Amino acid sequence: MCWFPVGRSPATGVRVGQEPLPGSGEAGVGAAPQELLIYEMAENGKNCDQRRVAMNKEQHNGNFTDPSSMNEKKRREREERQNIVLWRQPLITLQYFSLETLVILKEWTSKLWHRQSIVVSFLLLLAVLIATYYVEGAHQQYVQRIEKQFLLYAYWIGLGILSSVGLGTGLHTFLLYLGPHIASVTLAAYECNSVNFPEPPYPDQIICPDEEGPEGTISLWSIISKVRIEACMWGIGTAIGELPPYFMARAARLSGAEPDDEEYQEFEEMLEHAESAQDFASRAKLAVQNLVQKVGFFGILACASIPNPLFDLAGITCGHFLVPFWTFFGATLIGKAIIKMHIQKIFVIITFSKHIVEQMVAFIGAVPGIGPSLQKPFQEYLEAQRQKLHHKSEMGTPQGENWLSWMFEKLVVVMVCYFILSIINSMAQSYAKRIQQRLNSEEKTK
Repeated sequence: MCWFPVGRSPATGVRVGQEPLPGSGEAGVGAAPQELLIYEMAENGKNCDQRRVAMNKEQHNGNFTDPSSMNEKKRREREERQNIVLWRQPLITLQYFSLETLVILKEWTSKLWHRQSIVVSFLLLLAVLIATYYVEGAHQQYVQRIEKQFLLYAYWIGLGILSSVGLGTGLHTFLLYLGPHIASVTLAAYECNSVNFPEPPYPDQIICPDEEGPEGTISLWSIISKVRIEACMWGIGTAIGELPPYFMARAARLSGAEPDDEEYQEFEEMLEHAESAQDFASRAKLAVQNLVQKVGFFGILACASIPNPLFDLAGITCGHFLVPFWTFFGATLIGKAIIKMHIQKIFVIITFSKHIVEQMVAFIGAVPGIGPSLQKPFQEYLEAQRQKLHHKSEMGTPQGENWLSWMFEKLVVVMVCYFILSIINSMAQSYAKRIQQRLNSEEKTK
């Protein structure tokens, strides 16, 4: 209810019904108390009506909406978007994916159009590089060397970015590409007693050199050194892939606008309900957030140096609390490309060292009943790999494909296809969110 203190005018501060001043022949302010009281009531009623209308208008525009109803509406909209997947609504998903692709292309075209000087400079540089690449001359040997190194670096950096950038579900490129590459080099090093594989065909194909080293000359450090470039480039790619959450959260904090990202919204909800968090996942997220916020550089380094599925939260935390870019990226780069990468390399190399592999194959054969039948394909696969390492073009006929390698190839294909499907679903859901936001803005302006 809208009211003022009883008997006091809001304009003058004089009490209504005040007695006439002593010695005055006129009634003064209190001459007509009933008229003044009616006037004050009318003014108060007018102000209350104006405030009520304004509040109704603001509530209609969404400024004073009940938080619980807003959260419920967001939850329903999130559930609607999550149902837009290829295996539930294929036509709508493909339509929204196409429209989202067109929207992104339009946005990038507009950005490039407003940066014409950068585009022209890039095209001129590209023309110079193309001319240098195709024109014959003594420089071609350096061009070929630079091309080989550039493609190698770009390949592994690209796989690292795909592993952590968050396009859809993320592609586990360590398990599919880098891990098997390190394992192949490890097996080949122990078989050939050397890591000086002929280049080419290495790294596309590994064969033993003509002059093999003596037995027992292979060390853990020699294998680590052989795969260091590939592993470090992959680690650099994973560090680059962690930048989008950081920039998104930083831009949202500086602008004050609500970002179009559900992970950031979950992060803000987690901060609001930090004291009431009970489940393990929420406490783990809070632990990461507190470590990064309080410790700073070394906290980010600790989170980046171990396999950590919650590191996206570290990037969002750093962006939200405006941690300097080089503090975040420097710690992430050191942690992922140096510390974490060496931990993963050592684990794979030890796991696939000669004596460990022989012990694992023997353990499989010792399984009662099905052991010998399971052991045989592993033995055949290892023998086929040994023959490939010592393969000469004139020796024998090519070996038949082992079912283990066939299964691994099909697993790679399935995971890549699922990664592509997740990108399609994610982009379709992004377009659905655009539609929901447009409808909500239209409702607010009515």
